[in-house]
Amino acid sequence: MNKEEQVMSEFRDLFNKLTWLNKGKMEDGLRGYKSSEVHCIEYIHQITDPNVTKLAESLYMTSGAISKLTRKMMQKGLIESYRKPENKKEIYFRLTEQGKSVYEIHEELHNEFRERDKAIFEQVTDAQFDSMLMFIQKYSRHLDTEIEKLGIDPTVD
Repeated sequence: MNKEEQVMSEFRDLFNKLTWLNKGKMEDGLRGYKSSEVHCIEYIHQITDPNVTKLAESLYMTSGAISKLTRKMMQKGLIESYRKPENKKEIYFRLTEQGKSVYEIHEELHNEFRERDKAIFEQVTDAQFDSMLMFIQKYSRHLDTEIEKLGIDPTVD
């Protein structure tokens, strides 16, 4: 196995271990909510003026899938839609109290996981972080270019 294959294999293993280790607590703490709903809640909280287009781009989903997801989330009382007075056409989303509660539970779990993993991150130098971030960003830009070459917009149905 060359270094490139080893890096990709280690990334997959790391991601799978992290998913497996966090899965039980996430499922217990967020019982009744799908992963896609929780991640959508997270982005609605983080994005300025979240709408279907912005959510589709952030979640790498089609706008049709986001429309379907947000409809279900409104039915569950997690989010509500609104329009701005200056733009009656565009529909935006915000969290309801129930949605905010789900967001808080999700954040608390992530904080718990960060605390669990703190010992390893304390051993990493700024230069090592910079190097890892540089690689991840460079690889991400490469994948963006490859997606563009395909002529596919992941947000369009």
